[in-house]
Amino acid sequence: MAPPLLRHGGRALLGLALPLALALGWEVAVDAGLASGRLLPPPSRIGRTLLDLAASGDLWMHVQATLARVGLGFLCGALAGIVVGALVATLPLLRWLLDPSLQALRAVPSLAWVPLFILWFGILETPKVTLIAVGVFFPVYVGVAGAIASVDRKLVEVGRIFRLSRFALVRRILLPAVLPATLVALRTGLGLGFLFVVAAELMGASEGLGYLLVDGQQFSKPDQILAAIIAFAVAGKLADAALVAVATPLVRWQDTARESL
Repeated sequence: MAPPLLRHGGRALLGLALPLALALGWEVAVDAGLASGRLLPPPSRIGRTLLDLAASGDLWMHVQATLARVGLGFLCGALAGIVVGALVATLPLLRWLLDPSLQALRAVPSLAWVPLFILWFGILETPKVTLIAVGVFFPVYVGVAGAIASVDRKLVEVGRIFRLSRFALVRRILLPAVLPATLVALRTGLGLGFLFVVAAELMGASEGLGYLLVDGQQFSKPDQILAAIIAFAVAGKLADAALVAVATPLVRWQDTARESL
């Protein structure tokens, strides 16, 4: 059991200790003249850039655009991954037919899809959301299919001994057995959604954190690039925490030796 301090918000402070220590160390190094801070600005300069972007409203506009794309792409990709993963895991013929092709497509880099999606869908929101959905789909598909395939056969046999109907077997045995792995797959898919949104926002976007990154590179503004990276990290962490908060009641029945990450 965790100490009382770590059970009452202390874990959040402990998690901030490493980035704060690194930031403080770099600030001191730049102030002392040990580093120039030209290509890697000190935290104080990055903080001023974030404050300026927030004060002008640009930061919130870019964050909202990115979160909207990730959210819609995540919903589409996760739903498709759950449905296809469940079908492939339970229907052998479909597994033999689809899984080899899906596993091959899973190895295609995200940027390889960009020119094709631009040709198909243009440069508006559709190709961006589609690219994110593709990035989310594969980890969710693999996670769900693997979770269903790894359900202990003895659990299913126990359900049949008690003469559970097919629906009751799914609800009382299969669903609880696959939920933990499915939630891990969803978290992985959400992380890849934030990774793919950068590639998506290279497709002619005029707003979004990916646009901020490209704009900072083109105009040699490393402080803006790092500010966008920090905004990505914070937004991704908050989205992951929200997903965990929603999912935790679904797996509260688990009696595990340690907390999941």
